Amino acid sequence: MPCVGAWRGEGCSQSWHATSTRMKTTLLTSFLWLGGPCLTPPLLSLPCQRPGMPPGSRMPMAGLQVGPPGAPPYGAASPLRPGLPQSMMDPFRKRLLAPQSQPPMASQRRGVKRRKMADKVLPQRQKRKLRIYISNTFTPAKEEGEGGERVASWELRVEGKLLEDPSKQKRKFSSFFKSLVIELDKELYGPDNHLVEWHRLPTTQETDGFQVKRPGDVNVKCTLLLMLDHQPPQYKLDPRLARLLGVHTQTRASIMQALWLYIKHNKLQDSHEKEYINCNRYFRQIFNCVRMRFSEIPMKLAGLLQHPDPIIINHTISVDPNDQKKTACYDIDVEVDDPLKAQMSNFLASTTNQQEIASLDAKIHETIESINQLKTQRDFMLSFSNNPQDFIQEWIKSQRRDLKIITDVIGNPEEERRAEFYQQPWAQEAVGRHIFAKVQQRRQELEQVLGIRLT
Repeated sequence: MPCVGAWRGEGCSQSWHATSTRMKTTLLTSFLWLGGPCLTPPLLSLPCQRPGMPPGSRMPMAGLQVGPPGAPPYGAASPLRPGLPQSMMDPFRKRLLAPQSQPPMASQRRGVKRRKMADKVLPQRQKRKLRIYISNTFTPAKEEGEGGERVASWELRVEGKLLEDPSKQKRKFSSFFKSLVIELDKELYGPDNHLVEWHRLPTTQETDGFQVKRPGDVNVKCTLLLMLDHQPPQYKLDPRLARLLGVHTQTRASIMQALWLYIKHNKLQDSHEKEYINCNRYFRQIFNCVRMRFSEIPMKLAGLLQHPDPIIINHTISVDPNDQKKTACYDIDVEVDDPLKAQMSNFLASTTNQQEIASLDAKIHETIESINQLKTQRDFMLSFSNNPQDFIQEWIKSQRRDLKIITDVIGNPEEERRAEFYQQPWAQEAVGRHIFAKVQQRRQELEQVLGIRLT
């Protein structure tokens, strides 16, 4: 039987170790059986094991190396615990380090997770310039003997294109708008024929431009109302709330964020009931209440949101054949999807790139593991350099706990192998109770053998 003190380089005989072990077991058994006071020897130290950790492993203390002196810490090049055979560690290490095959559903979930991560990293929308071209042509009336139309007419064209568009697939001009209204001179075309409207429907076919043809041989003043198709939808705030928050037209999420920042900056949240907001004089004028819940904000805010203002363009349709400047250009800001987003989505959705993504994931994992190992080694050296004496003491305690876990030792062998441990006040009482327990045990055995009850 190996000597307990031999691990620390202290000599002792096998007989003393066997005697000490038997005495320790006897005293503990008798003391616990007789129900003595809570002056027990050092309590049993049970390892606290986290899920996913191998049996017998422990979490290392901050700044301390877990392992034998002079050896690299666990998780480094040779992460073996003292006294644990190589054959016991290798299967678990192989399960951890070997890339495991993912089931189909797991790989799909990881693909969705990657796409969501790409959506967070890449900018969602970018601002571009949309150039709108407004032009018209005029067709004069023909004589009766000539072919063609006998009534003079004009044709208005509204077209546009995206400037500096890096994408290969060009967007249709109508895809930028939710609706288009052309208002002609009401005095010339009457109250029933002076409006030309186009509104987007689920079945609408996108087009590169709009054309309006009407009879006439005089200049016509018209107004174009363009309503942009914002994605996600944007809303115009009530003027009072817009001045308070500094937001005019934004998405609902941005408006809610600006509202929360105003509440937080002005400390309007109730200090005791966190779900309530104590309205200041501005909020009382806007929301018509002294106090409101957070859950009531969306409902109260809905009445303060309006459709954004349309883009208004005033244009004159010229029928003068000598007027060469019949084309007007206007630049407006529109939001478009980032071209990298489509490329990233196609890359993540492609099955041919899954192997490359898996290899990149493995490299990232190895890099993180290397960083963690270097950090552990740095913390070990830094703790030792700051206070060598305390560090060595804490390290010895950690090694002692590791040894107990590896060898499945119960109690505290370091204290129990010394004679002073058995000279404590509880030792004499424990011996007496042990002898009494042995006498009772022997009496029961005799009663069973003789078939009588001793009194």
